[in-house]
Amino acid sequence: MAEADKHRVLDEPVLLARIADALDRLAPPPIASALPGGDAFVWEPTQGGLVGVPQVAHVDLSLLKGVESQRDTLLANTRHFAEDLPANNALLWGARGMGKSSLVKAVHEEINRARKGQDRLVLIEIHREDIDTLPALLRILRTSKRRVLLFCDDLSFDKDDTSYKSLKAALEGGIEGRPANVLFYATSNRRHLMPRDLVDNERGTAINPGEAVEEKVSLSDRFGLWLGFHHCGQDEYLAMVEGYAQFHQLKIAADELRKRALAWSMGRGGRSGRVAWQFIQDLAGELGQRLE
Repeated sequence: MAEADKHRVLDEPVLLARIADALDRLAPPPIASALPGGDAFVWEPTQGGLVGVPQVAHVDLSLLKGVESQRDTLLANTRHFAEDLPANNALLWGARGMGKSSLVKAVHEEINRARKGQDRLVLIEIHREDIDTLPALLRILRTSKRRVLLFCDDLSFDKDDTSYKSLKAALEGGIEGRPANVLFYATSNRRHLMPRDLVDNERGTAINPGEAVEEKVSLSDRFGLWLGFHHCGQDEYLAMVEGYAQFHQLKIAADELRKRALAWSMGRGGRSGRVAWQFIQDLAGELGQRLE
């Protein structure tokens, strides 16, 4: 046997091992089959499933101004669910920056404030682009004894997007159905989760307009609670700013705070909870104070 052939034969096991290692690195990690310990996770199916979140980014429930009715309704619904009582899936829809996602996280924190151990409510965020993997997640959660709140922020569907069918079946109507220990909350700028022009287009071009529209907008009917969020007025905006300033003990006179808050909103061309918080962050930085 030639010297080159001997080296090639000897190197083949090493080469095969390297190829196997490379394939292992390219393959996604196996998805865990059970809910890990912890109170908050992000569903990352390409990263092994449920990724733990040590600290949820939330605001205190008392700081959410101008949405008191929505707050009380969602808090009561979530408390019923945490206590193993009947509760509804909820769709929080409406104006941008008015605290929809902040309310979900704040309610989760409020519910867990007086709960311990396995009685604490689990919060799992699922990204819009992973909705079609929802059945796999629900199979994992079905085996757990803990109560789980699934949360999807900025949920919406565009033309030719069929993943909404997976969500419809998971919420209600599928063979397995939604596990009794799981509730689904979603936020969206769209009441029917579809763009208005898409709904109008279906009415104008379909052979049976009613059925075409019904198929696409019926997803929102799976949510028993519809909580609308609308643009706030000046008084509500200032109440948000003052609430944040008092909570974080910002050292500024009340009149100066109001004047600067109004100037900030005019510069942004609108008023919302998000605009109020952005103003507070800018002000705190200028005052040299930390927001704890």
